Amino acid sequence: MTHDGAFANRALAAALERAPQLSPPERGLATELVYGVLRRRARLDRALDAVATRGLAVAEDVRNVLRVGAYQLLFLDRIPAYAAVDDTVETMKREDGARLAGLANALLRRLAERGEPTLPDPARDARAYLRDACGFPGWMADLCLRELGPARAVALGMASGEVPPLALRANPLAPAAPPDASPIVRRAPPDTTAADGASPDASPGAADVQPDAEPDGLAFERGAVPLTASPVPREALRDALAAERPGATLALSPVAPDALLARGLDAPATTAAFARGAFAIEDVGAQVVAALCGAAPGERILDACAGLGGKTAHLAALAGNAATIDALDLSAAKLRQAEEQWTRLGARGITVRVADLTKDFPAETAPYQRVLLDAPCSGLGVLRRHPEVLLRRTEADVTLLAATQRRMLDVVAPLVAPGGILVYAVCTFDRAEGEDVVASFLAAHPDFAPAPPPASNIDWPRLAAGAPHLIRLWPDRDDADAFFAARLQRRS
Repeated sequence: MTHDGAFANRALAAALERAPQLSPPERGLATELVYGVLRRRARLDRALDAVATRGLAVAEDVRNVLRVGAYQLLFLDRIPAYAAVDDTVETMKREDGARLAGLANALLRRLAERGEPTLPDPARDARAYLRDACGFPGWMADLCLRELGPARAVALGMASGEVPPLALRANPLAPAAPPDASPIVRRAPPDTTAADGASPDASPGAADVQPDAEPDGLAFERGAVPLTASPVPREALRDALAAERPGATLALSPVAPDALLARGLDAPATTAAFARGAFAIEDVGAQVVAALCGAAPGERILDACAGLGGKTAHLAALAGNAATIDALDLSAAKLRQAEEQWTRLGARGITVRVADLTKDFPAETAPYQRVLLDAPCSGLGVLRRHPEVLLRRTEADVTLLAATQRRMLDVVAPLVAPGGILVYAVCTFDRAEGEDVVASFLAAHPDFAPAPPPASNIDWPRLAAGAPHLIRLWPDRDDADAFFAARLQRRS
């Protein structure tokens, strides 16, 4: 992962697949070590440097072995100190030779005796705390302090280093029996322009449907299907999973009405509930974004950056499988995985297309009543699940990504039908990719206006970010990824 830039979850999954002999506890320990070292890397390096009296100028691979040993000493009570030291020394000897094994032995024994150096006091030096305790690079610490203030920045930093729950969405489309082989996903014909958003089976007259009548109003959206209790209610899902995995902790999300927050849910994809499509694995923030977009029967809907299809399936569920949805992404591989998920979940009416959202669509593309753009972003809001982002993102990335996001909004704006809804979302907390992008878009597109959230049993005022059409979720407050989203409407 440190060499080829792979995401931790994919690199770990591939490594575990190559080691089928590992028992479930061993696989769990490997996962804990990988993510633990990534989350606590700054603290581990600080602790190792403190016991290296002559400095620690070693190769990155050597330091990684030392980090694993240090993590076991400082953060894993269930592994005795002598065992952590001995295992690390043997690994170093096997991989890097006796001399470096001797160095590992000396450093880790010293660390076991002295413990971790005292961390900065967040109340007195929030920047030092974010850097040394949370692993935020200097530019990110400055960004948090500038936009959030010391107390909120420290709260975000602390939450970003915690182990997140696995968020599940109870699926109202769950088939009564295992899905059959009948096709539920349509592919664009080979000769269709990649960016063409027209669906081959669009409902006649669908373009005339207008979800909202008054874009400048503050009332809830009229005409959408409200979120109601799922036919597979999350309480029933919780009970079914608890029976299969009695050691799991399953809590109801305080934010998303169909979400369960699972901890200790071993191998969820092997449960009977998963096999019958009773739930999707979808972060709470993503669930709220799909709900903010909304969906209704008979509508044409565009999921412009569908990725693995979680929000696409959610939109299909909100419309009761009675909408026509085009799911686009730049990655054909992701769309193939999405198709598998939609089959399991029973989501229908979806057409997939590979498309580059920085390129204009054909002028004759039929309009959509709803467009969801979950744009590529810096990912600063998903540090709990992707701590490797801390090692890769730079301040320049944020500027470049914001420019791409503005371009994507410009591309999809003409596809929104008069009176239609456009939802823009990013999984990050910085204003440059959030409020600033939306403000720039509205200034350049006077035919769009802020739109209030749809009527639902989500507590929208709790999530409001300074205006009714803007929402934010936070890991410390909502136990969710840090999402930003804006809901806009094209004037009739």
